[in-house]
Amino acid sequence: CSFPLLYLDKDFLQVKSYLSVLYSLIFLVCFPGNIVAIFIYFVKMRPWKSSTIIMLNLAITDLLYVATLPFFIHYSANGNNWIFGDFMCKFIHFGFYFNMYSGIIFLSCFSIFRFFVVVHPIRCVFVQKRRWAVVTCIVVWMISLVAISPLGVLIATKHMENRTICPDLSSAEDFDTTRWYNWLLTMFGFFLPLLTVTLCYVLIIYTLATGPHTQTCYKQKARRLAIVLLVVFYVCFLPFHIFRGIRIELRVRAASCHFKNVILFMLILNPKIIEGPKVSAKYKKKKK
Repeated sequence: CSFPLLYLDKDFLQVKSYLSVLYSLIFLVCFPGNIVAIFIYFVKMRPWKSSTIIMLNLAITDLLYVATLPFFIHYSANGNNWIFGDFMCKFIHFGFYFNMYSGIIFLSCFSIFRFFVVVHPIRCVFVQKRRWAVVTCIVVWMISLVAISPLGVLIATKHMENRTICPDLSSAEDFDTTRWYNWLLTMFGFFLPLLTVTLCYVLIIYTLATGPHTQTCYKQKARRLAIVLLVVFYVCFLPFHIFRGIRIELRVRAASCHFKNVILFMLILNPKIIEGPKVSAKYKKKKK
């Protein structure tokens, strides 16, 4: 029940065919959608505020990921036979993980900025200045590049069963390094931002619910937005990290082939749409 052999299973290949259709739909919707969002940020939403700059950068990272989808589409449709070489294998996985973790950090920064604006609007008015957002975005890009750079070493194509496999991080050959890297990336790249986002939005919701004029239309919409963003953060990112961690640990632990295959199916079928466009749309609704 090893990973490469599962790729030859007929049912699994049917799932991969389904994925190629799903990736195609995501590309057709998200590619023009992110271009439109970026255009709106550049042309319509002037003068820029700090939160607008952060959401613009989030849309850019989404666009970078969407640009790699045609390679995933071909890989799935071609029966998991990679023909684009080792560099492109590293690049498309780098694009996916860079988008994920930069998106997580950008959303964390966005929640911190919203926390200051809502909970401490007077004392922290300086965070609304654009230079703070610009510095924040530069730092986020640098942190994301450093955090994801080990993928260039860990991920490499493998030639098995008369085909070339482009494995994900959970199937990288250097297990010990992959295991430690996964836990470090999960702890500092996901759970720490998750704690930050949760605390910020809980405090935002509490402030909006207990302050004066709690029933005003603006505050009701702001509370709903905070709840939606918090739920979306959990739904989009938490399952992926759970199944990836289980998948890696199962490589050295006794478990039935059926259970290992179920975990692998869940990891692959887990939605990989980073929610930047959704958050942007919600944010623009709130602005209105």
